[in-house]
Amino acid sequence: MHFTRPSEPRLEPLEWAAELAREAMKSSPANVVNMRATMAHNRLVFKAMGMFSQTILLQFEDDLTRRDVEIAVLRTCWNCGSAYTFGQHGLVALVDGVTEAELYYATRPISQGHWTPAEAAMIQLVDDLCADDCVSDAAWAEAAQHYSAADMCQLLAVSGCYRMVCGFNNSAGVQLEEGVPGWPAPPEASPY
Repeated sequence: MHFTRPSEPRLEPLEWAAELAREAMKSSPANVVNMRATMAHNRLVFKAMGMFSQTILLQFEDDLTRRDVEIAVLRTCWNCGSAYTFGQHGLVALVDGVTEAELYYATRPISQGHWTPAEAAMIQLVDDLCADDCVSDAAWAEAAQHYSAADMCQLLAVSGCYRMVCGFNNSAGVQLEEGVPGWPAPPEASPY
């Protein structure tokens, strides 16, 4: 169950930080200007959350792909009810091999998405973690059949990190930038 989200910023984005963020985002598929300009109210939060999320998203020790990580992020965003974070990562996910239809199916029951067995196990792991802060034995056993110990650690950290990011964005009332989608619409013609 999701609570109502603020329709206006509770913390106004700082204009000087927004200008810097616009420059930094020029080559990115995402446009997190409002988030960065809101986090700039506290330099420690801005720096720590930025470094952690970038490390978790962009560096890999084993077999995880950027696509895997983005699917985990999208599902976390859905579980947290963060349209802002989902919209931003939807843009990144499209670059990393997730299809428009899969963006939608990341918000639906696992059985509707035609995921690979590994992806379905990963999504269940994320769902469990978001629901109870602990992955069930069954979900763990299934995911462990597809992912190494290093990958399991990273999936837990990715989902945990993005629960924090979603909580920040939801609570601070960070608003979508112009041109950034929120929740995906159902595909017109399902490829499945």
